[in-house]
Amino acid sequence: MFDTIGTLVGTGRKTGIFSDQDIKNMADGHGFSSKMDKALFADSIATSVGGLFGTSNITTYVESSAGIAAGGRTGLTSVTVAVCFIISMFLSPLVSAIPSAATAGVLVVVGCMMASSLKEVDWGDLAEAIPALFASVFMALSYSISYGIAAGFIMYCLVKICKRKTKDISPVMWIVTALFVLDFALQAVL
Repeated sequence: MFDTIGTLVGTGRKTGIFSDQDIKNMADGHGFSSKMDKALFADSIATSVGGLFGTSNITTYVESSAGIAAGGRTGLTSVTVAVCFIISMFLSPLVSAIPSAATAGVLVVVGCMMASSLKEVDWGDLAEAIPALFASVFMALSYSISYGIAAGFIMYCLVKICKRKTKDISPVMWIVTALFVLDFALQAVL
């Protein structure tokens, strides 16, 4: 869930699909009041239907940002990628000869695109800056958007506790943070 939200927000903001108003409507609204709600619903339906038919997980991937960087804004980009994947099935012996280091350049471009959203962080506000820093660094070090978001949630609560502003933390944030801490603790033990 957190991977999908992180990917949709990042790629959607990059394309301009999700405006500040959409993000506000998602946080404040009920039902399908924003484009983000509709995108998350479509993603969850695709994942559920894909699971029913025994396919691999059908969801939004960070790699979508490469298509966005190339100028893709519509479903035609996805159709083009699908056609290229079908062609690559026949070329897979040739493609497998390409060393994985050759793809590093694309990953650097995707990383730069993702880092470009850091300019929107209010670095003067420690309650916002510290969680954002930990989230972005932890994503890179753990190779997981979910773990990065977990680190951001935990640091947000810790910063608010240290600033003695615990009333600013919603009950849902407390619960999700506690679950993240429990998850990390269980992973450390097991």
